[in-house]
Amino acid sequence: MLLFRQFVDDDLGCASYLVGDPEAGVAVVVDPSFRIEQYLEAADAAGVRIERVLETHTHADHLSGHGRLALEHGIPVAINPIAEPEYPFEPLTDGQMLEVGAVRIRVLHTPGHRPEHSSFVIDDRIALTGDSLFVGDAARPDLAVAAREGAEDLFHSLAKLAALGDGVEVYPGHVAGSLCGGNMSSERSSTIAHERASNSALAFRDVQEFVLVSASVSTPRPPTTALVVALNRGPWVGRPDDPAELAQPGDATVLDVRPFSDHTAGHVRGAISVPVTGSSFGTKAGFVLIADEPVVLHASSREEALEAAWGLWAIGKLDLAGFVLSPHATETLATVDVPELKRLLATAELQLVDVRETAERDDGYIPGSRSIPYRLIRKLGCNALERSKPVVTVCESGPRAAIAASLLQREGFDVRAVTDGGVADFTDTVSFRRCGR
Repeated sequence: MLLFRQFVDDDLGCASYLVGDPEAGVAVVVDPSFRIEQYLEAADAAGVRIERVLETHTHADHLSGHGRLALEHGIPVAINPIAEPEYPFEPLTDGQMLEVGAVRIRVLHTPGHRPEHSSFVIDDRIALTGDSLFVGDAARPDLAVAAREGAEDLFHSLAKLAALGDGVEVYPGHVAGSLCGGNMSSERSSTIAHERASNSALAFRDVQEFVLVSASVSTPRPPTTALVVALNRGPWVGRPDDPAELAQPGDATVLDVRPFSDHTAGHVRGAISVPVTGSSFGTKAGFVLIADEPVVLHASSREEALEAAWGLWAIGKLDLAGFVLSPHATETLATVDVPELKRLLATAELQLVDVRETAERDDGYIPGSRSIPYRLIRKLGCNALERSKPVVTVCESGPRAAIAASLLQREGFDVRAVTDGGVADFTDTVSFRRCGR
């Protein structure tokens, strides 16, 4: 009897797995997230003991829970030695067979995303493909080695996975929402047959053609990549202490994790708004925070502050200075809706900033708008805009425009955000310019 359970971190789009034999009472965890409590609870409910962690590779986008499982529960960690981990580990080799009770797990070396990457085939029925083959896409090859080198390895790894039986189920290490692949499906599993028939990454027959396309990565590289890799490769990382409540934030950067409506009504001067209830909180916070800057959370409750802390720990931001609940917060931020923006564009001199990714503008943009992705505002926004003119930020539907507006306001700009609607709402009533047409 096979115990198989998938866990998905909706914030980062990461998937992890509990695999075991209930009759033998043993299991392994594959690619655990930093929030390990979910695996321990599931294992306890199934009556199994977690005896090993299997890592497909050294993750670059999220902090692994292998250190917590090792430190807090004495569970050994296994990974391909090409990863050169700085912690005690059990080596995995291509073709190796692992036994978890009566369950057999075959190790496949599938480099490309990273040189050490392995996939795991469970009882010749389920393939845990990690960051190699996704549902509808394949991994990006540029996070560990040169993109062309990684892409060539990935081509051969995908061929190895595609050669598995038609009925073999595919369970990837990421689903839609991750930055590790740009076109992956929101579906959380598939089959080898379905991927062969529908996944464009498996359609290439020429390695050089695949390399040319795959190496042209346009998805932004997370700025926390080097930090997260170093943490995951280095000595085991334990759970930080809960952030302490403070009366005032002092000189630290304030990350306002409350709903944006609360931020607009009153926030600490210079605060950056990234609501913890929004999608991809960790990814967005990682893009707008600067490495090593002290951060204090502005939250609505202690529980909200801790939830935000977990999201930041997951991307390697471990040194939070604390949180505040009722600080001196008198600064406000104005918003506009789409009809009001249309009136302003017709009558007022303003700077309209499209804060989506550049590739998104290829599908259309508002004439006269300037392109500055929200993640680059702290680097480029101040120099690219005129301080004497008001600014309005816009994105597809509002969340990124809100973040960008808070970033510009902290730099002294007169700014408003379109937070209910966005660029797509202009297609019917305003001339909508198509790139290249």
